[in-house]
Amino acid sequence: MQDTPARGESAQGGLAPADGPAPGDAALSSGGGAAPRTARSRSGRAGAWAELLRLPALFTVPGDALAGAAAAGVRPGPRTLLAIGSSLCLYEAGMALNDWADRAEDAVERPHRPLPSGRVRPAAALTAAGALTGAGLALAAGAGRPALAVAAPLAATVWAYDLALKHTPAGPAAMAAARGLDLLLGAAATGGGTRAALPSAALLGSHTLAVTAVSRRETTGGSALAPLAALATTGVLTRLVTHRRTRLPAGRRAAAAPGLPGSSPAARPPGATGALATVLGAAYAATAARPYFHATLNPSPPLTQRAVGGGVRATIPLQAALAARSGATATSLLVAALAPAGRMFARRAGMRKVSIT
Repeated sequence: MQDTPARGESAQGGLAPADGPAPGDAALSSGGGAAPRTARSRSGRAGAWAELLRLPALFTVPGDALAGAAAAGVRPGPRTLLAIGSSLCLYEAGMALNDWADRAEDAVERPHRPLPSGRVRPAAALTAAGALTGAGLALAAGAGRPALAVAAPLAATVWAYDLALKHTPAGPAAMAAARGLDLLLGAAATGGGTRAALPSAALLGSHTLAVTAVSRRETTGGSALAPLAALATTGVLTRLVTHRRTRLPAGRRAAAAPGLPGSSPAARPPGATGALATVLGAAYAATAARPYFHATLNPSPPLTQRAVGGGVRATIPLQAALAARSGATATSLLVAALAPAGRMFARRAGMRKVSIT
């Protein structure tokens, strides 16, 4: 049953008439219709995979490695790009594996998803998860042993979450650990060490913990406690990012020291980066707090889903604020630019809803 599309559902996930052909099919059925039908089929498969892999959420991933590099006090370089590629592969492996593991549950609660609707075969999703995991580890190995030493437990955490921990009390903590490790991957690949990046990883992990806790009720609703806790977490994280200055990493302190030959325009005075961190922290709070507040007042499934989407989108301004907090002005602005790029992509792809489940 899972290998055929659900009745009335088109290949793109929209609804077509339950009885009879979709508009325009009659014209394609006579002379020369094979090529358009093939093109439509390919487009439908591509759309199904884009939905399975939740492509708009990919824009939340590069900021992990970039914030990690900033926390390590090193400018992004070729190894940072390898870390970003590794993160993207492991993230998408988790998305494919998530739907494979939840295919029976989704058949009841989300029958429109690519696997229960038959638009993607379960075996294909599992194969993609394995291939993407291998690619992610290979890219991390290319960035050096320290990066691979972080990527390996990150991959293990992703698989453990989807296959065993997701529906247990340890699920949100596992997801938070994965995000924190992803940030540390950027630090390890760029600078070779992770110690200086641990505070930033803890802050990003705390945000992810809150979002994941809310997502556990996005199909049923009924719990105001999780969005209330997420709202409180957002307030605490905003204060820590905007009011509690982190000591600059050793490399950046040396570059910012007046009169040193290594000084550069990228090493801005602490006041400039502090102001930028405040602005980005405010953007983070504005993105996450309002949907959390609404879900607290009315924990219905639609508002809970909006809260999850707001929390996912808030990841980018938080990453940017963490980079600014570490003194990396250019990196923080680059990360912040991913937010409008992600929204534009989602609009063009017709995938406005973003979820992590």
